Amino acid sequence: MKPGSRVLVVDVEATCWRGHPPPGERREIIEIGVCELDIQRARPGPAYSILVKPQRSHISEFCTRLTSITPEMAAQGILFNEACTVLRRDYRSCELIWSSWGKDDRKMFEEQCATLRVSYPFSPQHIDLRRLFAMVTRQDKSVKLRYVGLLKALELAGLQYRGKVHRGVDDAYNTARLLAMMVQQHGTGILQA
Repeated sequence: MKPGSRVLVVDVEATCWRGHPPPGERREIIEIGVCELDIQRARPGPAYSILVKPQRSHISEFCTRLTSITPEMAAQGILFNEACTVLRRDYRSCELIWSSWGKDDRKMFEEQCATLRVSYPFSPQHIDLRRLFAMVTRQDKSVKLRYVGLLKALELAGLQYRGKVHRGVDDAYNTARLLAMMVQQHGTGILQA
């Protein structure tokens, strides 16, 4: 994967429940956090939040406690297909390499786009930053990769989390900060791994 001058860092929050979803409901994206990272300067830009109205589920009290996203906030959001249009139009998501912490966000987009018959908004060039972090921090190359969560990765990197945990906008920004640090320490070649 050839690195460009910018990488789009994305984090999503989805409807969730303590235990299984209620009958007839399924997880769906309710927030898309987006932060563009300037690779040459290894500096994240401002992060943005796109709130998405759930169409097939509701925001539970558990979900609000976890994410701080209320049903009222989500009601002010836009539909998922509109959010995908915003990603393509305002963030050039089809043109840029994009990244997320792990594969879950990518899979969530793939599934929701397929279910709702919405055009996938991202380029095929995706970087799993959780895997990349595991690769660059592994001391012994013969040892299996050890995956950690974003908070632990930030701690291991000596970075303090900024914002509210489990908010897409803040998770995207902090993930971009971590990627910036990896690029500073290891060069842009790590984006080709």
